[in-house]
Amino acid sequence: MNAAVTALLDRTGGIATTAQLLTVMTRQQLDVQVRRGGLVRVWYGVYSRAMPDLVGRLAALDVFMGQWAVASMGTAAALYGFDTENTAAIHVLDPGIRLRSTVGLVVHQRIGAPVQWVAGRPATSPAWTAVEVARQLNRPRALATLDAALHSQWCTPGNLDQAVIAQRGRRGIRAVRDLLPFADARSESAMESEARLVMIDHGLPAPELQYTISAPGGQRWRVDFAWPEARIAAEYESIEWHAGRAEMLRDKARFAGVQELGWTVIPIVADDVRRRPARLAERIAIHLARAA
Repeated sequence: MNAAVTALLDRTGGIATTAQLLTVMTRQQLDVQVRRGGLVRVWYGVYSRAMPDLVGRLAALDVFMGQWAVASMGTAAALYGFDTENTAAIHVLDPGIRLRSTVGLVVHQRIGAPVQWVAGRPATSPAWTAVEVARQLNRPRALATLDAALHSQWCTPGNLDQAVIAQRGRRGIRAVRDLLPFADARSESAMESEARLVMIDHGLPAPELQYTISAPGGQRWRVDFAWPEARIAAEYESIEWHAGRAEMLRDKARFAGVQELGWTVIPIVADDVRRRPARLAERIAIHLARAA
C-alpha cells in the first residue's frame, strides 16, 4: 500500500470511503488491494486496513450513512457488556433513510426505544435492550440476559420492570415479565443462570449465589451455588475453565478444601442443565434430603 493511502487512513481514523481513496489511488489499485487483503470492505463503499472491532464497524456504518447509527439488540448489549449470545451481526435502529438489512447488518423498526450514549456512541438504553433481547430468546437464555444486565450494573431491577411495562403487548414480553423476579446480579455466567433456572423450575430451595466458604486457617473458597445450612455446594464446570493444567489443579484444590470442611460439592456440566435437567434437580434434592 502506498504512502498516500496510509496517510489518508491515518487522517480518517482508519476508515475511508471509495471517493476518498480514489483521490490517492486508481480504481484498479483499490480492487487489487481488496483482493490481496491490504484493504477490507467494511460496508458498501467504506474500507479499512482490517476488519475493525464492534465500535469500528459501527463507526464505518456512521460514515456510510452520513449520520450516527444507533446500536440496538445484541449490538447494544455488547456495548454495555452483557451480550450473552455473542452477537456477530450489527443491529441498529432504522435511521429513517434508505438502509436495508444485509449480510452482517440487521435494521430494526423500534419506535419509542429510549436512546442513550455508551462507548462514545448512541444505543438503545440498557434496560430496554436487555428486555428486548430477552423476549427473543428461550427462557434459560432470557434469564441469562437479565442476570447479565443486572451484573453489568448498567440497570437495576426497577429499570427492567419499567422496560417490561414500556414493551407491554410485544411478542415474548409475558415470559420476560415472569422471569423478572428471578433475575439476579450475582450470577457470573450464562450457564450459571441456566442451571439456576433448572433449580427454580423443579422447586428446589433457593441457593446462595457466589457463596464464600471460610476455613479456620484463613483460606476462603467461593462456590457458584450453596445451601449453607446443609453444607451443600454446586459448581458449574465448563470445558473452557479446565482448558489449562494450572486452572484444573487450582479447581481441584478448591474442591478438596471445601470437602475437608464437611461440605458436599455437586459438579454440574452443560449436559446436566440442557439434556438432563430433571436428573440434575433430583441429584441436588437427594443431597439436600440426606443433609436434613
